[in-house]
Amino acid sequence: MAQTDEFGEELVDFVRRVAELKAARSVSEGDLPTVLDAAIFELDHVADQLWPWYEQLSSGGQPRTSSADRQEHHLLRGVFQRFPLPVALVDRETVVRRLNFAATSFTGVRAGYATGRPLTGFLAHADRAAFRTQAAAVARGEGDRSLTVHLQQHPSVPVHTTLTAVRPSGEPHTTVLVVLQPGALGAPEAPPPTARPAARVPDLTETTLHAALTDLQEEMTTALLTPPRGDREAVVRRAAGILHTRFADWVVADTGTARLSRTTVLAPSRKEAAALTAQDPATCPLVTETARTGSPSLQIRPENPDAFGRTKEGAPVLIQANVTSLLCVPLMTEGEAQGTLTLFRCGARRAFSMAEAKAMDTMSRHISLAATTTR
Repeated sequence: MAQTDEFGEELVDFVRRVAELKAARSVSEGDLPTVLDAAIFELDHVADQLWPWYEQLSSGGQPRTSSADRQEHHLLRGVFQRFPLPVALVDRETVVRRLNFAATSFTGVRAGYATGRPLTGFLAHADRAAFRTQAAAVARGEGDRSLTVHLQQHPSVPVHTTLTAVRPSGEPHTTVLVVLQPGALGAPEAPPPTARPAARVPDLTETTLHAALTDLQEEMTTALLTPPRGDREAVVRRAAGILHTRFADWVVADTGTARLSRTTVLAPSRKEAAALTAQDPATCPLVTETARTGSPSLQIRPENPDAFGRTKEGAPVLIQANVTSLLCVPLMTEGEAQGTLTLFRCGARRAFSMAEAKAMDTMSRHISLAATTTR
């Protein structure tokens, strides 16, 4: 750490000297050779001193790794991956560096998908701030921490998390090792959620989902070929009714050109639907952005809780509805958005897939065509 601080001070001094050289460009022409010589000296200093110093610090002062060290590294990686408890390695911002096999099974998230994304994105919204705070404290060296959180896909199951600081070889900063165990602090252990990684889903399930999606598209096509055609709001309401329940827990339709208006809200209950019916679509960044760009949006475990605005009580809609995945597609006519359709899936329901997003994009074009074509 002392070497790192010394390097930082040297780098700050170098930046200051460069600023002085920049300011010296205004000197008289006769003095420019002196300034040029000083600039060349500073460049030599970077090439000969600062850069080798940086490489040494980046490699932990060990430019070469012995065969024994490499074998130990592979052994530790194997132990991490085969450890029976769900374990994740995250940075101080909770971004996942590694996820072992048990963690992918426990969370239902593939390691390749999770890597590079915040671990908080897989937690219930109410637990995210607390988890970030504790992870940052552990990374600062303030000691191990424990807290109870809930996975967004299984909000009713408490998960006991233990956080401890580690410094793996090859990592420039202290990272946080997170151990996940079902059950709250002090509570008897409960069986883990039944989620399984996507790679283990049987082919029969994929075939069934594909067949259901095909049936949905056929039903949508049939509905759009029958009256009323050319009545935009009526067509959109009919399409929303087909998508509700079987494809999404919520379906929200907004139509208009210069200004969008809320056309339809289909929700798990009439009370929940009424709460969003009076909402101004202009207060929903997700809707306005989709209408502006004409590009569909697929979000899994949406990070921004205010993406669909707030209720009249001030609560974020996505948190209030426990939205775990969403789709927002534009209704395009001659290259211009004439409205949007937003679909929510909530709780433990399976998230929208890329195939479903593609199918929904196709259906949105058919809806737009039916809304502008008269018999």
